[in-house]
Amino acid sequence: WEGFLNALANSIVVTVSCVVATALSSSLVGFAFARLRFRGRGVLFVVMLATMMLPAQVTLIPLFLLFRSLGWIDTLLPLIVPSLFGSAFFIFMYRQFIAQIPESLVEAAAIDGYGWLGIWWNIALPLCRPVTAICAVFTFVFVWNDFLSPLVFLHADEQATLAIALNSFRSQYGGVNNVHLLMAASLTTMLPCILLFLSAQRQFIEGLGKGAVKG
Repeated sequence: WEGFLNALANSIVVTVSCVVATALSSSLVGFAFARLRFRGRGVLFVVMLATMMLPAQVTLIPLFLLFRSLGWIDTLLPLIVPSLFGSAFFIFMYRQFIAQIPESLVEAAAIDGYGWLGIWWNIALPLCRPVTAICAVFTFVFVWNDFLSPLVFLHADEQATLAIALNSFRSQYGGVNNVHLLMAASLTTMLPCILLFLSAQRQFIEGLGKGAVKG
């Protein structure tokens, strides 16, 4: 039970950090692609979208070698740091949504003295709540249930996340006579994802209609 609580704390730290970092970094890059005019913007955007076709398993070994050289193996950093660079899918959604913001609103903010970062933080980000809801739900569910990355980067039981702990729990209490214990642990693991989706359902559905397709 103590190990399960420790894994729950690790999962909360990793998941919340990844959700916040992914939303902020993806929205910032999406804002740059939507509003800033710079040479090579179209090429960079296409290259960024092309990374969506690259399976995560392909980069797993290079990432492991990189994080091992940095001394990050068996810490939570390999699970959190990659989210600081955003997600191509969410960058695309933020870019499409921010491109629909009226130019007059951006110009008014610039007249009021805001720079690009100020416009992103005070104007674009609050208007992107539907896309942020999608980003939060998708990232939360993926990171919370991720099994492969913690299995590769984490070795000590003290650093285990819920996915790893649940697998160990299944091995320990997975017999036919103890299936109720396994179901209780599985329900505890799934409950946060269900509650998050229900709380963000309205913003989630609105964001699917507005963020993915430019009107």
